Amino acid sequence: MKRLMLLLLLLFPLAGLAAVDAYQFDDAQKEARFKQLIDELRCLVCQNQNLADSNAELAVDLRRKTYEMVSKDKSEKEIAAYMVDRYGEFVLYRPPLNSNTLLLWTGPFIILLIGVSLLIRTIRRRRAEQGINVDDATLKAASSLLDSDRDKRDA
Repeated sequence: MKRLMLLLLLLFPLAGLAAVDAYQFDDAQKEARFKQLIDELRCLVCQNQNLADSNAELAVDLRRKTYEMVSKDKSEKEIAAYMVDRYGEFVLYRPPLNSNTLLLWTGPFIILLIGVSLLIRTIRRRRAEQGINVDDATLKAASSLLDSDRDKRDA
């Protein structure tokens, strides 16, 4: 009996222990704004998760603060500005384009241009190295092979 209970405990996931936030909203528009905001704000502890996906204590606090601000009819810009003032631009998944984030926004395009230029240079170099230096004896041998292959197919 004890083994059966132990087996059952091992089979059931422990996801039920995770905290689930249940926020009540006045209308669906506020709920949609809240969901959009917690999807766009980054968890500072997890760093690769947004607030909606993270179960870190800080993420729970930030979700609660976001809920309070949405309930007070604060705009998305005001909420984002509050988070940036308190935690820095890292809290935003899409930081604004400025001198601090210029490399972040242009970096992928620069890397793409470098990759394409290296690819083109490599292709051109290989074509130049191969050259078309074929002597007459090689051409005659290839022609005779093709002729013999045609004769075999016709027969």
